[in-house]
Amino acid sequence: MRNEATSIGKSPTAASARSGGSSPCINAADAASSTWGSGIARFVNPPYDLEAWASFKRDVDSKISAADAECSCGEESCVKVKSAMSDLRSLVSDLDNAIRSGGSPGQDIVQRQEQIDNQIDAARELVRAGK
Repeated sequence: MRNEATSIGKSPTAASARSGGSSPCINAADAASSTWGSGIARFVNPPYDLEAWASFKRDVDSKISAADAECSCGEESCVKVKSAMSDLRSLVSDLDNAIRSGGSPGQDIVQRQEQIDNQIDAARELVRAGK
């Protein structure tokens, strides 16, 4: 993570825009999405290790909550990230229900993850634009 100093009178987002679209909000969203993306492969086919799943889910949920906390501003970029984290939370919940019921995780996990990542990328562009 970059150390982003803000000038007096400048918002963290304005400082972030100068630093290439990075912000604590974007960084936290990236962490949540990356955690999900890097660990989900273990849970796409049964049999499921429910203890491992519960631990993984807690970690992802924690990172989503951290992103929500970092993205409490009303700027467009924060709103976009909040939407992405809501979508990720829904994806985690859907997979949790499928795993706990012994069902299939569904065919659209990759597409949903891509949509989430696209929202985070759009938020990054908004930060670059000072929004």
